[in-house]
Amino acid sequence: MAGFSDLAFQAAMAAYVVALICYGIEFAARRAMDPTQLEVASREHRLVKAGVGAPESLYADRHIDDRHIDERDIDERDIDDELDDDELDEGPRTQWGPLFGRAAVVLTVIGALVNATSVVTRGIAAGRLPLGNMYEFTSFICLAATTCWLIVLAKFKERALGFFVMIPVAILAFVAGTVLWIQAGPVQPSLNSYWKWIHVTTISASGSVLLVSGAASAMYLLRHRFDSKLLAARTDATATARVQASSLARLPSLAALDKIAYRTAIVAFPVYTFAVIAGALWAEVAWGRYWGWDPKETVAFVSWVFYAGYLHARATSGWRGARAAWINVVGFAAIIFNLFFVNMVITGLHSYAGVG
Repeated sequence: MAGFSDLAFQAAMAAYVVALICYGIEFAARRAMDPTQLEVASREHRLVKAGVGAPESLYADRHIDDRHIDERDIDERDIDDELDDDELDEGPRTQWGPLFGRAAVVLTVIGALVNATSVVTRGIAAGRLPLGNMYEFTSFICLAATTCWLIVLAKFKERALGFFVMIPVAILAFVAGTVLWIQAGPVQPSLNSYWKWIHVTTISASGSVLLVSGAASAMYLLRHRFDSKLLAARTDATATARVQASSLARLPSLAALDKIAYRTAIVAFPVYTFAVIAGALWAEVAWGRYWGWDPKETVAFVSWVFYAGYLHARATSGWRGARAAWINVVGFAAIIFNLFFVNMVITGLHSYAGVG
């Protein structure tokens, strides 16, 4: 059964890698996307405030309202309206692009199914929940992140984001299958508490959802930079054409990326909070204290602070847009740092979860 689990995970890893390639091909074939009306108005207002001036808009034919607007004025109703309008502008540059996109989704589903098979059979072989070491933990993260991505895709229809979500998934799957693999076996008896399984399950599930949120925020920052360059070059046709030739022009709109990042973080943050609390309860059972500022505990708390700050910033009118996205990206980087560097490099009470 353990051997079958390993074969299933290798199949999942292959499916994730090929899906990543297909997502990348479709992304390269996408038609460049203009900023939405609301985003253009926001950038022009910021340029006026910076003293750049306000010549005729590059997108004057889109009939942008001339009201003063900034990123902090963008709320969910604005985003919903803009998404409805922009859906008419989306579309691939070629006919073969969507074929690779649909193939990527099929491969993602196949990868998730065989990944789930690997997780289940690994648990049967080990006689416990398959979350006892870094290999099993990373395998479950790949499964949860892929499942979350498929749910986000079904709801928001932004397939272009799949390329950026599957990059960390494919890397994690490769590292798990080549570096972190370990034979199935029991865990240390002192750590075999039901709080362990609650903590590890919730922390991996919430971290996987936050992976999607972090990828969306990272793409938001890239799209934000592209839109700013495009609007800054709006009076020079040659410069405008040069900027529009960038691959970043194919990213979804800021409104779509902001919506995905925020809503996935809202779902994941309460689960992540509960996971940190469950970890403290597990620590009391295993080590006789709730909190000891172990390196992993410290970084987990720092990550929690960043995500709390992101949600607060996103809900506060003065900290929307790129500044809030940066907080989300830093929080996600802290989780990745905790997952690999703290577990595998720094010596602490959580070192049992390392490669061995």
